Amino acid sequence: MGRLIIAEFKDSETFPFDEIMEVFRKYPDFQKYEVDYAPAISFPDFKILPDQRRVYCGKQEVALTTKEFNLLYYFATNEGRVLTYEQIYQKIWGNYVQDIENNTIGSHVCKLREKLYKACPDRQFEIRCVREVGYCFETK
Repeated sequence: MGRLIIAEFKDSETFPFDEIMEVFRKYPDFQKYEVDYAPAISFPDFKILPDQRRVYCGKQEVALTTKEFNLLYYFATNEGRVLTYEQIYQKIWGNYVQDIENNTIGSHVCKLREKLYKACPDRQFEIRCVREVGYCFETK
């Protein structure tokens, strides 16, 4: 059984934090977890906030499923690169079996495009299909 400690201190309150960190230094067997913060990805009038798992077109939030968000984030972090079906499937679903998965990816990308293109009619980006290869996220 374990316990979790979450504490927030003002920048001027370093003493309590220093004491807590001293306990961790004395007992190095404590399991420690660090939070990795991914920076926001911004394009003109379009923003992806990975830490909040939110997407905004202007001030309007675009509601995406988990897979749609993961796809969009993967595409946007690889802007301008053609991602193969195999790369996409391994990253989003965790494995790859040729042919069947291409339809799965295509179906999710189609729904993702519908939502994004409806919310962002004047968008400055495109999710381009590279026939028989994969997809590419491009800005205009």
